[in-house]
Amino acid sequence: MKTIKWGIIGCGDVCEIKSGPAFYKCENSELIAVMRRDAEKAKDFAKRHNVVQWYDNADELINNPDIDVVYVATPPSSHAEYTIKALQAGKPVYVEKPMAVDYAECTKMLDAAKNSNQKLWVAYYRRSLPYFIKVKELIEQGTIGKIQTVNTLFFRPPEKQDLKSEDNTWRIKKEIAGGGYFYDMAPHTIDIIQFIIENIIDAKGLTSNVSKLYQVEDTVSAAFLFETGITGSGLWNYASSPSAKKDVTEIFGDKGSIRFASFSFTPIELITNEGTKYFDIPAPQHIQQPMIQSIVDELLGKGKCPSSGKSGAHTSWVIDKIMGYN
Repeated sequence: MKTIKWGIIGCGDVCEIKSGPAFYKCENSELIAVMRRDAEKAKDFAKRHNVVQWYDNADELINNPDIDVVYVATPPSSHAEYTIKALQAGKPVYVEKPMAVDYAECTKMLDAAKNSNQKLWVAYYRRSLPYFIKVKELIEQGTIGKIQTVNTLFFRPPEKQDLKSEDNTWRIKKEIAGGGYFYDMAPHTIDIIQFIIENIIDAKGLTSNVSKLYQVEDTVSAAFLFETGITGSGLWNYASSPSAKKDVTEIFGDKGSIRFASFSFTPIELITNEGTKYFDIPAPQHIQQPMIQSIVDELLGKGKCPSSGKSGAHTSWVIDKIMGYN
């Protein structure tokens, strides 16, 4: 069986535990090269993860003939640039979420994949996790009957780095992230809701900067419409009080409801007239490993990754609709 050899562009924090080790722990998979603009940090990552090659130039990694697939794990502002370069070099790409800073850039990435006849996947890895697959199974088994509506709530107090502008993370710099924490985090929820139910075909939103801690939005409310006429709503607050912390999505049917969390992996609650059942399914150590394994399997002709460039771009389209960008 062939071994799929990976190269990473942007071996930063997300690669330490969430994704990086998965590339060499998955079956028939090997991590052979990493890149970061800071050469010393790239070298350090490579040494700690036993990676043979490291670079401070993305083009050199992309053009390495030994690399089969490129993982782009930089901030969103460079996703399109690196993804398109790798695709044009004849390499399939697995790119972090959100897919790009806006839907327009996503379409350019899709065009590049089509024109180069290469695969493109997006790191909406919840689609491969047993926790969310269980929610989807419960829905499909009819445990709550016909779906009527969906509601999601996510409240989080400000992070320490939000309190001083000089400490602000790139995630709240529009020119790098595309928006604020909503654009960074909410796509996970929007994407997994669509995976569990069906695609959203229209969305509207209102945004505000309530805390005035930084320049981008910290509060977002939204309404959305699914393909079959199901409606949904969401409220996100990234400047709440600590006591108001909340991470819950509830899907309502005519026979009950299902509650689950996007990030905290609290037990899934199935609520019907018969009572409440709980399903406690923890996240894996390397949360992206099931998704990465699905990509390896697809490349080897043994399966299919559930998060394509097309589905990733559609999630960006929904986010842009909520933000009023299109």
